[in-house]
Amino acid sequence: MSIRTLLATSTLATVASALVLSGCASSQHADDHSHGDHGPITKAEVQAAQQAWGQGIVDISRVYAETGDAKARATEHINSMYAYNDTIVLFKPTLAADDQFRGSFDEALSYFIGREGTEDTGFGIQGWTNVRFENEGIYCGEDLAMAMGNYFFTGPDGNDTKVEYSFGYVRGGDGNLKIMLQHSSVPYGSWK
Repeated sequence: MSIRTLLATSTLATVASALVLSGCASSQHADDHSHGDHGPITKAEVQAAQQAWGQGIVDISRVYAETGDAKARATEHINSMYAYNDTIVLFKPTLAADDQFRGSFDEALSYFIGREGTEDTGFGIQGWTNVRFENEGIYCGEDLAMAMGNYFFTGPDGNDTKVEYSFGYVRGGDGNLKIMLQHSSVPYGSWK
């Protein structure tokens, strides 16, 4: 079946599964998405990964506020949550216009903690106190899971910022779910 036919007749999850299985995702790294002894990806694993991702963002903000050095926590967050060491990562952050896509660890780190001379002001160091996911749906397959919905970032003033997301997960070499696709955007007309 051609990619054109898949796009015309399939869901995003089916297309992503077909691309991973066809080897399209292996353009940067050797892929081994076998689930081994871990079994198929479950909804509970996706929800746990979402919780861990949100806590990582809160931790980066907390560490930055307490010590000013959020780089180590952001590095740990990226290494534990993203599949940069396992496969291609398709990452489109919410607040990225000039460097829209973050296909490398260094680009992700810049987004989360900021880098002088770029558009990156440090999304992860904005003082977030909570991240809450509301899933529109979760697809789970043998080697790929996808989720779409809204997540809400609670700022230091207690107000929530609503962001739309799509996440794709694969099982990493360590057996844990890793993000291989993340697209975040603000609802139409809502960003100030």
